[in-house]
Amino acid sequence: MRNHQEGFSLIELLVVVAVILIIAAIAIPNLLRARASANEASAVSSIRIMSTACLTYNSTYGQFPALQANMGPTNGATPSSSEADLLDSSLGTANAVKSGYAVVYVAGTSTPISSYTINADPVVQNGTGVRHFYTDQSDVIRANPSVTATVNDSPVN
Repeated sequence: MRNHQEGFSLIELLVVVAVILIIAAIAIPNLLRARASANEASAVSSIRIMSTACLTYNSTYGQFPALQANMGPTNGATPSSSEADLLDSSLGTANAVKSGYAVVYVAGTSTPISSYTINADPVVQNGTGVRHFYTDQSDVIRANPSVTATVNDSPVN
């Protein structure tokens, strides 16, 4: 009688595992780039939302907010200049971090406040994002690929 064995040989299993590893090696960097790109899109959207909130705050209270938290949620109270309820808690707090980007609002120094800047910088450079973003009261969003963006950088298309 013959001894008949069924199943895969060790070589066949190793070939399948090698093919799976090659596919994973190709796919993972693309996945990471896609995630960084999505984080950048979220950062640009966050800056647009904050800039719109600043303009709304200015038209309501006659100046731009002194603090990022001034645009934040009211926690059930009536909106005021200290809690305008223009941003949710993910952006309406100091040191806000959203989708791998730190989003920071800085008010101008004049009285009444007539200018501001908003920066969005990746928490992990080349990890959570690549580009740095900036806007001010002009509402033009600018980007820099390596350092914190300023008014001198190119506008985002």
